[in-house]
Amino acid sequence: MKTPRRTLALIAICTLLAGALPQAASAHGDVTPQAVDTKTLPQLGEEWRPDNPYRTGDAQQEALRIGSSAYNQNCARCHGLEAVSGGIAPDLRKLDGDCTALANAKKKQECMGEISQYFTATVRKGRTRDGRVYMPPFDGVLSQEAVWSIKTYLESRHE
Repeated sequence: MKTPRRTLALIAICTLLAGALPQAASAHGDVTPQAVDTKTLPQLGEEWRPDNPYRTGDAQQEALRIGSSAYNQNCARCHGLEAVSGGIAPDLRKLDGDCTALANAKKKQECMGEISQYFTATVRKGRTRDGRVYMPPFDGVLSQEAVWSIKTYLESRHE
């Protein structure tokens, strides 16, 4: 009795995938946070701002440039290149999606502020569940300027 070609092809594909799984599991490589040079941005001081100071104004384009690089160096390995999630971590393009749909400008601004506070708290403190680290803390690693630059980049990547 001959084995059908489809069955052989399926076995070959499964064998290849099984061999690739260990490699895929370590595909994120080194997760050591990378330094972010923010000296070309207005410095914000020690006290954290409640909302993104780079969302508008003269520094927006520079924050966008720095944020794009900082995101790709520090966030993309989990949240996806160009902020397009591959499913490992949340898709950050959708982070403030509920806010962008609001018609009332005041409510929209308040919503964006709440999301900004959630974002900075998550970046600074990380996220753990049941003792497992889902996102490492970046407090003391990324400056306020770097974090707001990353947020500026993410705001430019809305779906």
